[in-house]
Amino acid sequence: MIAISSSVIPAKAGIPLPAAGKKKRDPRFRGDDGVWALLLALLASLLLAQPASADRIKDLGAFQGIRANQLTGYGIVVGLPGTGDDNLEYTVQSLKAVASRFGLQLPANANPGMKNAAVVLITAELPPFAKPGQRLDITVASMGKAKSLRGGSLILTPLYGADGQVYAMAQGNLAVGGLGAEGADGSRIVINIPSTGRIPEGATVERAVQTGFEASPTLTFDLQRADWTTAQNVAGAINLAYPGAAQAIDAVSVTVRAFPGAEPRASMMARIENLDVVAADPPAKVIVNARTGTVVINAAVRVGPAAVTHGKLTVRVDEQQRVVQPAPLSQGQTAVEQRSGVSVEEERRPMFVLAPGPRLADIVKAVNAIGASPADLVAILEALKEAGALKAELIVL
Repeated sequence: MIAISSSVIPAKAGIPLPAAGKKKRDPRFRGDDGVWALLLALLASLLLAQPASADRIKDLGAFQGIRANQLTGYGIVVGLPGTGDDNLEYTVQSLKAVASRFGLQLPANANPGMKNAAVVLITAELPPFAKPGQRLDITVASMGKAKSLRGGSLILTPLYGADGQVYAMAQGNLAVGGLGAEGADGSRIVINIPSTGRIPEGATVERAVQTGFEASPTLTFDLQRADWTTAQNVAGAINLAYPGAAQAIDAVSVTVRAFPGAEPRASMMARIENLDVVAADPPAKVIVNARTGTVVINAAVRVGPAAVTHGKLTVRVDEQQRVVQPAPLSQGQTAVEQRSGVSVEEERRPMFVLAPGPRLADIVKAVNAIGASPADLVAILEALKEAGALKAELIVL
């Protein structure tokens, strides 16, 4: 709302302002009051106008090469209260390898009890631009017969990247959310997964991943979902901020001529990420999860003219047994007589008509009118697709 006070137009000498409570037209204003109201409404609409359904570029994708990297490692957890691997051969080998780091050579025929130790796999995610000394959260999972990792400590373990290089070192006490208990008679109760745990900030970065973003002559922005229209819109929004710098090369990637030097390039990328762009409407899709019966229909789905009826045919078979006694002095035997009853019930449902190009709300209203279950809805959508009336891609998970 725009409020206009009388102080906006001061009174000049010889032109007195009207007295309070009196309706008197100022001689400086000529014409109908409706013209001024129209101009004020137009001004308000211009001030309040904003792009429709605008998204930030950073929410639609990311710059190529600036991504996380996965790390993995193999280690051993000790200090378990009798819930370890229990003398697995590779657990014994792992313990001997750990002992050899400290100059302790165990006999070749030694077979120490391993209920307090377990071999584990460690996974972590190295974020982009991570520098040596920064901390990472790690996940530790048992790969043997360990019943629980609760109370265990991970011994110092290197974490490797896909290139075989060590990028972090992991160690620490596990936090396990699961719980397991076992009785003497073999009864057991397990809550969640006690054989998996996490160590918050349990790894230290030892090597940085070189991205090369400061040396490349161009930057490439990749969309999360391929769409020609969105790629063109992103290139257009970048060109408004940096004329002639961006070009859409396909439905996913937009190349940008970057400034030389790390600091100007970082400022350019920060500004590009926060530019507003109108993303294209997604293609019409109907997603059906056959296992759970979940059906998701997006707003772009349209249905052509079609008449639909859907009913259920129920066949019921009842089996009953009756004991038959023989007549006196008939020398017969008592027998069991089987009686079967078969009935067919067909549910009557009226036919309904789908008008051309209905909205999503109209489709839901029409299906709800006949009381269709999720399974019935899947059957109706498949039939509409085969009939050519469903203007959408039908995906069954």
